[in-house]
Amino acid sequence: MATASPHVHLVQIYYEDTDFSGVVYHANYLKYFERAREHLIGVDELVRLFREDGIGFVVYKAELTFREGAVHGDTLEIRTRVSVGSEYRAVFHQEVWRQGGKSALVVGSVDLVCVDPANKLVPLPQRVIEGIRAFA
Repeated sequence: MATASPHVHLVQIYYEDTDFSGVVYHANYLKYFERAREHLIGVDELVRLFREDGIGFVVYKAELTFREGAVHGDTLEIRTRVSVGSEYRAVFHQEVWRQGGKSALVVGSVDLVCVDPANKLVPLPQRVIEGIRAFA
């Protein structure tokens, strides 16, 4: 079940984010989504999981739909809802909104799984599941 209220992460668009046409280069949205997920989970928790538990997150699946391009000078809201897809998968439903905008510019879904130091699939840590459920 997805969250009722999204986590919001702000991103300022700089000239370097744009392509020759003046709109944000499509691949940058994956970076913005990543930053928002990192803030939602918590940098300290991600570092702790890796250093103490040997667990890292990897992208299993990503789908993006582009509706409108952001431009230099925009401030974007990356709105994230998260759910537990299975004991192995967290699903992040993410949207990009221009601040004050009336509709999403980009809509995406990113599925993350956890791996151990040998890159073998492991279940989501209980702390992560609890955090997702508490957020939801």
